[in-house]
Amino acid sequence: MTAFSEINGQVISGLERLVADNAKLTKVSDQFIFTEGPTTDKAGNVYFTDQPNNKIWKYDTNGQLTVFMDEAGRANGLYFDNDGYLIACADRDNEMWRIDAEGKKEIILKGQNNQPFNGPNDVWVAPNGNFYFTDPYYHRPYWNRIEKKPAQQNVYLMINGKGTATKLDSTLLQPNGIIGSADGKCLYVADIVGDKTYKYKIGKGGKLTERKLFVNQGSDGMILDKSGNLYLTGNGVTIYNQEGKKIGHIDIPSNWTGNICFSGKDHKTLFITASESIYTLKMKVSGQ
Repeated sequence: MTAFSEINGQVISGLERLVADNAKLTKVSDQFIFTEGPTTDKAGNVYFTDQPNNKIWKYDTNGQLTVFMDEAGRANGLYFDNDGYLIACADRDNEMWRIDAEGKKEIILKGQNNQPFNGPNDVWVAPNGNFYFTDPYYHRPYWNRIEKKPAQQNVYLMINGKGTATKLDSTLLQPNGIIGSADGKCLYVADIVGDKTYKYKIGKGGKLTERKLFVNQGSDGMILDKSGNLYLTGNGVTIYNQEGKKIGHIDIPSNWTGNICFSGKDHKTLFITASESIYTLKMKVSGQ
């Protein structure tokens, strides 16, 4: 007899092959204001942001929760590059940062063609070292600048994490979550206002080609598992297979689920940032 997993006393429909038997959604902490940007290092430790409190936190594989960085540039999305540096979308001054293991930061990008970014939001580092990031406009109360909402909100490429940014797609209403496949051949980008998620092929020179609608659902953050299933956030976590068919939904008891990653020594624990709270859920499948 299969031991099905439950959340809030109800069987997780359609996810029996993904969620570990008898797994429970576990609240780790609810001491934050708005959590975002979770990403995992090679050891399985999670780094995530609490943007209103201007901190980057670390949740290690032993379950210890500590502040990794104060004065974190109002960082939002995070991702580790291939050299083990933490790449941060530093929203305060609309910069991209590279952060070392001691928390020392380097500004690697500030604007494009002498124009400031809207506010870098989420980033993915491809296997070849290229950075892809979204630049939507969310007016922040801590900004000194006052300007109208821009005409374009873009998806950018930064070759090998160096030099300048190249604009890849300016047609999305508000690009937000972004993730690419482990083989570096495709990229998923969510248009959160358009309530759609698109899939692109990554072509020569890192350029995006053959954009296709993947699902009629937007997302804040997103992640892929090793089987190629895509996990979207917002109203809990919704999971789609490689063909864009909905597998199931994980209800999260918070008003908004901002982002998600796989964590733990075996990378088989979902780590979920949901506004003031963070949660974990044991899985059968690992992250890619």
